Amino acid sequence: MRHAQFIARTVFVHNNNVEEACRLLNRILGKEEIFDQFRRTRFYEKPYQVRRRVNFEKCKAIYNEDMNRKIQFVLRKNRVDPFPGCN
Repeated sequence: MRHAQFIARTVFVHNNNVEEACRLLNRILGKEEIFDQFRRTRFYEKPYQVRRRVNFEKCKAIYNEDMNRKIQFVLRKNRVDPFPGCN
């Protein structure tokens, strides 16, 4: 197949259903954070605002990683019963 590198961002319109294709394209662009990048670069962002945003994004990523780790720990199936004999 030729141009295989573009297959992930190619949206085909089936049965003249343009609205469904637009929804799919918006979902793809949203997951790749292209809309966020567009909104950020539409206006000038002062350097102190850039620093605040970047620091907030770093803190948010650390928090989300920690919470995901805790959730995965709680959702484990093979945990040892912490209170044996209390059933």
